[in-house]
Amino acid sequence: MINDFKEYYIDAIHEKYAWRICDFCVANADRLKRFFPQTLAQNLNPDLSLVFVETKVKQFTAKEEFLFVLKEKENRTVIGLIYLKELDWDKKQGELAYAIGYQVEGKGYITESVKAISEWAFEEQQLRTLQIIAHHSNNASIRVAEKCSFTWQKVLKGAHTPPNEAPLDMELYELTKTCKALPKASL
Repeated sequence: MINDFKEYYIDAIHEKYAWRICDFCVANADRLKRFFPQTLAQNLNPDLSLVFVETKVKQFTAKEEFLFVLKEKENRTVIGLIYLKELDWDKKQGELAYAIGYQVEGKGYITESVKAISEWAFEEQQLRTLQIIAHHSNNASIRVAEKCSFTWQKVLKGAHTPPNEAPLDMELYELTKTCKALPKASL
């Protein structure tokens, strides 16, 4: 377990989460289809989710990509995902991407979790720079970046192409370890 909060906790990906990730993705398909199309496509049924989770566990172990699940304590359901991806170990840099379930949207769970994973990335993985890339229309994601002390850097032209859409410009936010102290995640 990476961090334990009042109503949920953050845990590293594990084989036992395949069914729960499938349930999360199917229940939140409309939320995931534009900015997490690969995650959605790889979790449309339990068999696909099992392969997805096995791959993500191997990537986590090899430090190629880190996937974390947010799990509700009461029902033990997956309520969110946070990726630490696009890792560049030479630059000591990685990108955070996150999705939260519609059932718990607006409760601050992603903000708390991004703070906790950022601390983990800086302290445990010795990364120096974290990035968040968000579309300008995704106000919730931009608020998370700002609340977590990430600062806007620039527009990335054509950085993301959703299924059946033209490439989208995305906003780049960064947090460096040498920035002002990261607000502590509350326990």
